[in-house]
Amino acid sequence: MAKMKAAMAAVLVMEKEGVTQSFGVPGAAINPLYAQLRERGTIGHILARHVEGASHMAEGYTRAKAGNIGVCIGTSGPAGTDMITGLYSAQADSIPILCITGQAPRARLHKEDFQAVDIASIAKPVTKWATTVMEAAQVPGAFQQAFHLMRSGRPGPVLIDLPFDVMQTEIEFDADTYEPLPVYKPAASRKQIEKAIAMLCSSERPLIVAGGGVINADASELLVEFAEILEIPVIPTLMGWGSMADDHPLMAGMCGLQTSHRYGNATMLASDFVLGIGNRWANRHTGSTDVYCKGRRFIHVDIEPTQIGRVFAPDYGIVSDAKAALQLFVQVAREFKEKKALPDWSAWVRSCQDRKSSPQYLRKTNFASAPMKPQFVYQCMNQAFGRDTTYVSTIGLSQIAGAQFLHVYHPRHWINCGQAGPLGWTIPAALGARAADPQREIVALSGDYDFQFMIEELAAGAQFNLPYIHILVNNSYLGLIRQSQRGFSMDYCVQLGFNNINANMHEPAAQGYGVDHVKVVEGLGCKAIRVMQQEEIVPAIAQARFWMAEYRVPVVIEIILERVTNIAMGTEIDNVTEFEELANGISDAPTSMAAAMLD
Repeated sequence: MAKMKAAMAAVLVMEKEGVTQSFGVPGAAINPLYAQLRERGTIGHILARHVEGASHMAEGYTRAKAGNIGVCIGTSGPAGTDMITGLYSAQADSIPILCITGQAPRARLHKEDFQAVDIASIAKPVTKWATTVMEAAQVPGAFQQAFHLMRSGRPGPVLIDLPFDVMQTEIEFDADTYEPLPVYKPAASRKQIEKAIAMLCSSERPLIVAGGGVINADASELLVEFAEILEIPVIPTLMGWGSMADDHPLMAGMCGLQTSHRYGNATMLASDFVLGIGNRWANRHTGSTDVYCKGRRFIHVDIEPTQIGRVFAPDYGIVSDAKAALQLFVQVAREFKEKKALPDWSAWVRSCQDRKSSPQYLRKTNFASAPMKPQFVYQCMNQAFGRDTTYVSTIGLSQIAGAQFLHVYHPRHWINCGQAGPLGWTIPAALGARAADPQREIVALSGDYDFQFMIEELAAGAQFNLPYIHILVNNSYLGLIRQSQRGFSMDYCVQLGFNNINANMHEPAAQGYGVDHVKVVEGLGCKAIRVMQQEEIVPAIAQARFWMAEYRVPVVIEIILERVTNIAMGTEIDNVTEFEELANGISDAPTSMAAAMLD
């Protein structure tokens, strides 16, 4: 049996588990692992500028492509604590990433050694497993268990902490005969699926709510097939957006308090039965359960047993991986159809389609005001970016409005940290997505504060040639927090603007918009364009595409917006406040799904 350092065994296990890319920042306590990564040369490495950025790159890498597991690496102490936010974000959305940290030698763990912190204990609440490996011979098994846990049941992140001397210790390990552990995923039984479809058949106005678990399970095609067999509408959650194309006749819009369509909320309220698959009934999707549940029955299918009944008690719960459940749903539904045992829901479907195509349910985007309203920006994005575009966004009014106005046509083409929403996530997640897929068009969307939070990661995009387009909508405000402060009758500590003494007097930075993003972006080795007028947006996107092809770096398009815009949101799905005027016709929303349906 081959003899090697424990750190080399860790690298070999990662190879066998399919890892080809990592993200991280070297440090003294993790250098033994980096030495083995260098010796093998089989796992690529992108040097982040902040260790939290590395964790979000790993998230973007996992989210972008089915089967990927992002790996982020850091040294002892603050590197591990910096990655806690990434672990939380990954756990919240059921995203598997592997975080590897260095640690002080075992003999010094309880002596308050430099950068020695009990990172495993800190990380436990936001991981499936967090461990400090105290015996070198356990390193291969720890990594094997990590991959097994990340893939089994509800997916999620793992942290492995490696003391310096453990990594350096020689062990015996036979990589040639190594095999990954079998993955465990609970699966629905035929009896359960038959009962669920029988219950569904007793309804008059049924819906399927498709959550992020459908996309995580790579089951979107099965979802579409199941909906088409039954001929019933689908409402995706924000994390399930893209599981059915926006222009599919059965896609009924999104429901929620913020990231929703008016016709989606109306359809949910008109329904009498909901089959939720791979979703968690998040509060920004449901609002209060009193309103959301009133007058309708629910079936909940989820991979995690403790999710069933967590938010409200469904009429029937099934613990199952979304793909396993949908495979049976398709089979049983087809049998029901062949026996002519399915009700005719065509009138219900037509009513959902009528709402989707009606100007009555549209928000206006075709504004001609100056400075620009954000709604017009999303209209231009719909016109400029095609069906295969992947959007990456995080949180804030930019993300909320993006979900209200943009269109998504494929799974994993809306990459968003749904529950945690850490500011700064967008740039590193977009870089991770680009590392996962060098070909697809990637467009990131940020407000100015999200953009500033981890702006330094653009340097990694320049260094490692990770090009993408970043739409930066700049109102020089913490816009979502300013809007929420309306309830407290204040506008306090949310203004980002100041008169920048280094800016040209005619530039926005000198006129109260503060940071000169173009100069900062250029200083980090990327390209940037500032857009002041509506007619400049389309040429700017064309220029950005040209620069990406020529220089292979991120290109930022900063669009100067009016300072204050309130985006539609509310406290209940039947009580969403519309702050801007609604569309009076299709011409007021020319890139809406209603306009596409008329074409």
